[in-house]
Amino acid sequence: MDFTSFLTSLGTSFLIFVVLMLLFTWLSRKPGNSFVYYPNRILKGLDPWEGGSRSRNPCAWIREALSSSEQDVINMSGVDAAVYFVFLSTALAILVLSGLVLLPVLLPVAATDDNVKTQKAEGNSSTSFSEIDKLLMGNVKRGSPRLWAFLIATYWVSLVTYFLLWKAYVHVSGMRANALMSPELKPEQFAVLVRDIPHVPEGQTRKEQVDSYFKSIYPETFYRSMVVTNNKQVNKIYKELEGYKKKHAHAEAVYNESRKTGKPEGLRPTIRTGPLGIVGRKVDSIEHYNEKIKELIQKLEAEQKVTLREKQQPCAFAFFTNRVTAASAAQSLHAQMVDTWTVMEAPEPRQIIWSNLKIKLFQRIIRQYVVCFIVALTILFYMIPIGFISALTTLDNLKKLLPFLKPIVDIVSVKTVLEAYLPQIALIVFLALLPKLLLALSKAEGIPSVGHAVRATSGKYFYFTILNVFIGVTLGGTLFSTFKSIEKEPNSIVSLLASSLPGNATFFLTFVALKFFVGYGLELSRIVPLIIFHLKRKYLCKTEAELKEAWFPGDLGYATRIPGDMLVLTIVLCYSVIAPLIIPFGVVYFGLGWLVLRNQALKVYAPSYETYGRMWPHIHTRVIAALILYQVTMFGYFGVKKFSFSTLLVIPLPILSLLFAYVCQKKFYRSFSDTALEVACRELKEIPNMERIYRSFIPPSLSSEKADDDHFEDALSQVSRVGSFA
Repeated sequence: MDFTSFLTSLGTSFLIFVVLMLLFTWLSRKPGNSFVYYPNRILKGLDPWEGGSRSRNPCAWIREALSSSEQDVINMSGVDAAVYFVFLSTALAILVLSGLVLLPVLLPVAATDDNVKTQKAEGNSSTSFSEIDKLLMGNVKRGSPRLWAFLIATYWVSLVTYFLLWKAYVHVSGMRANALMSPELKPEQFAVLVRDIPHVPEGQTRKEQVDSYFKSIYPETFYRSMVVTNNKQVNKIYKELEGYKKKHAHAEAVYNESRKTGKPEGLRPTIRTGPLGIVGRKVDSIEHYNEKIKELIQKLEAEQKVTLREKQQPCAFAFFTNRVTAASAAQSLHAQMVDTWTVMEAPEPRQIIWSNLKIKLFQRIIRQYVVCFIVALTILFYMIPIGFISALTTLDNLKKLLPFLKPIVDIVSVKTVLEAYLPQIALIVFLALLPKLLLALSKAEGIPSVGHAVRATSGKYFYFTILNVFIGVTLGGTLFSTFKSIEKEPNSIVSLLASSLPGNATFFLTFVALKFFVGYGLELSRIVPLIIFHLKRKYLCKTEAELKEAWFPGDLGYATRIPGDMLVLTIVLCYSVIAPLIIPFGVVYFGLGWLVLRNQALKVYAPSYETYGRMWPHIHTRVIAALILYQVTMFGYFGVKKFSFSTLLVIPLPILSLLFAYVCQKKFYRSFSDTALEVACRELKEIPNMERIYRSFIPPSLSSEKADDDHFEDALSQVSRVGSFA
């Protein structure tokens, strides 16, 4: 990409962002759009425009985001959101402190050398150069003493990263402890998840087995147990019942509307009883849905009895009367054989993956290996199409493959736009197809909670993006441009790949710019959700429940958002010394991201679960992985530059990074995987209502208003109660 195309891409992206920001300012002030731009505040029962959100100033949202505190974020979106902002601010600080040294030092050092000019004069390079290349490390001659500046800069970036990651780990650790010490009652802090329960002894029920086991170990504090059941069939009936209830409410709303707009007696809606409601006998919708609801209620109650008595699984939840005992039990080895009576902290009731709880220990281990193998194959097979996308979306290759496009592509304005956007857009669209597959694979491992599955998905997606996007794009561009050289000298592939790194810097500059200007512009303006909401509101929504379903915002989507940010951080780190110009782009990406997403966390997104910062160790590990990749990349490039002191880089820095990761893991990780007893022992502001805590874990498909019915005696048994709490 030449300098003109680069400036075109940057300028157009910035213009798009400005237009989208102005659209946001205009649209967010309209009362009819409050459900799209302030749903989190509405869900919390707050005034959407409290604090001057209806100001005509297009930058008012920036002032509100900057003035918000970390506690404001926790109150509105939870601890996980606050931890995510710690990551964004840490990445921003790493790049700012790095840039303060690298930009004023390395740019003059590179610009005052003439390696690019020499290569052009010799005419023996297969690489094309632009004006930007004169500001890169590639403009420094091989073996030049100037490379000392780049070596010192490599150390500076690493040391800054260590220092800020340590500070962030200390801060997040304290944030998690404060959240867990909160006097607010959290049901999951009084329960543990018990898996791998042995076969039931003769003469006992599963519940009696679990109760007697924990009663013997915790005689004073054990409350009772809840045996997990196979809910597949009952869930299916419950889902069908809820669907008919929604249809019934919709039909009544349509009927009531017809009474207001037409004749006083109204027009009762009708439906056909055949498939999809388009064939078969025509019947009154309201009466038809009423009959279906009555029929399904009876069917559900019958299935609930069968499920609770005949479909019990070898897993359960055990409840305790205080948080310390539950925290201690979750960290203890209960059985001599590790594959029986496996006990862990209970997830939040809303994020339990019930179908995974019954999976045995060794099955879970085998599943993890199988999923790892599948993910590895996915990465390898995706490497091929992404490499082709990187190579084929260059204009030269397009003209060769599709000659009929040559007259169009050769038009200067068209050529400039295509060079600026085509490869980046193709890559972004390609990546959008992957997350659901990785989430399904993560759940297939037997993971018990949604939060854990999201963390596992995030890890897979991170390594996928690094190997396929960062390395894959670099390899793709290099292999196509230097294939003949590799064919002649196969052993030269390492030096060819390393020497091509600066040539890919411009691609990643525009990639990052496209993500922060266009990506965050669309995030802030919420144009797509706005259009979808108004279409549903006008043509589909007749009830308050349907309207809420249309505007409900969901959460921040950590499974894909964090890997996307990590990809940008990895790119900027790896090119920070080779091409220091990328640092300001990284600063804008994380700075703008902090502002935009701060606004979204406070006003838009509603958390669907809470893990109290458990994702931070995973974020920390991936930042270290990105740092090691950066250090290895720099060693390779110093080798290409024939710098004799490059061993000073390769030996100490990666070892130092691994040592730093080890120390952090030993010092901090345990408090994230388990709850410290000194944290759990803090007093609550009220005596816990154990019955309410217990009932919060009953799945919706098994809950009933008839709590005293016989068919709920297994789920609501009083056998192991040790006391009554108000």
